[in-house]
Amino acid sequence: MSDSFDFAVRRDDLRDNSILENPGADRDVDDGQILLSIDHFSLTANNVTYGAMGDAMSYWNFYPAPDGLGIIPAWGYAEVIASKADGVEEGARVFGYFPMSTHAVLEPGRIRKSGFTDITDYRTELPAVYNEYRLVNDEKDDERERLVAIFMPLYGTSWLLADWLNEIDFGGAAQLVASSASSKTALGLGHALQVDFESPIETVGLTSRGNLEFTKGTGHWDAVVTYDDLTSLDPETPTIYVDFGGNADLRHRVHSHFGDRLLASVAVGIADWESMVPDENATSLPGPQPQFFFAPDRVVKRNADWGEEGLGERLAKSQDRFTDRSRDWMEVEAVAGPDAIRESLLALMDGKVPPDKGISVNP
Repeated sequence: MSDSFDFAVRRDDLRDNSILENPGADRDVDDGQILLSIDHFSLTANNVTYGAMGDAMSYWNFYPAPDGLGIIPAWGYAEVIASKADGVEEGARVFGYFPMSTHAVLEPGRIRKSGFTDITDYRTELPAVYNEYRLVNDEKDDERERLVAIFMPLYGTSWLLADWLNEIDFGGAAQLVASSASSKTALGLGHALQVDFESPIETVGLTSRGNLEFTKGTGHWDAVVTYDDLTSLDPETPTIYVDFGGNADLRHRVHSHFGDRLLASVAVGIADWESMVPDENATSLPGPQPQFFFAPDRVVKRNADWGEEGLGERLAKSQDRFTDRSRDWMEVEAVAGPDAIRESLLALMDGKVPPDKGISVNP
């Protein structure tokens, strides 16, 4: 097998993976297309979500694979090594949504100084936010790039969620309770509410006993309690639950504890992807029907409100603050090759990646 590859998983079993041959640098591109050599991409619980929701949210459709297989997308940086697209030169550096592969082909459209939109025919019906690519004009900063690749997609969700929650006045709640509070997306929400929205609500992070001290130490939550201590929270406090984990048993416990004082329940991520479906013998879920927060829909609204540049500026400023703050509690581990992708992805699925660690992959 050549050194060029696509990393694929079975759609119905993310643990079962395959290494597919990729033509790599030898691939010819058609008029209007570019060929990219992928430098590095991040691996986080976000990628597990993309795989677990691949069918429901069309994530498999961005980079099609043979029947039964899927290529999980990832955020990272790449270099244009061949171009037949006017306005995108060979040697250009690009940030965006790539396959877990060594190479990828895109078809740039709406090209501008800051970036372009991929207009490959089968992607035009997919969420637009994933088709936007940024042309990187700054001098290459490897450390900064790896942090951006880890946090940009996660923090975008964090900030947009904070913006939406603030707009709806948290459903009338006086307290926000978040699961998987040590996850990077959850920490981003806590930071955004503190820094950008001036702490409009009391925030409580739920986490495991092993992650308790770390989560407290980040300073992103007003209070942190373990899952075992959920019942220590006042059940009479009007509460909104933000579910970053997707664990069905925990969701049922939260809903049962707060009862009719739980005013809203929002699912954001599904890091605990194998516990999504509750036991078939479990009783029906008390309280409000959970709703799913889909960040790309929020992007569409805020682009209409503020314009793409207006939203981009707000996100960039806030993310820079969060990225700088993250240096106090996170270390980036750089790994390489398909075996490292496999091992890292399995570790993320099994919850074995500590919250103070970020994974960056050179394919």
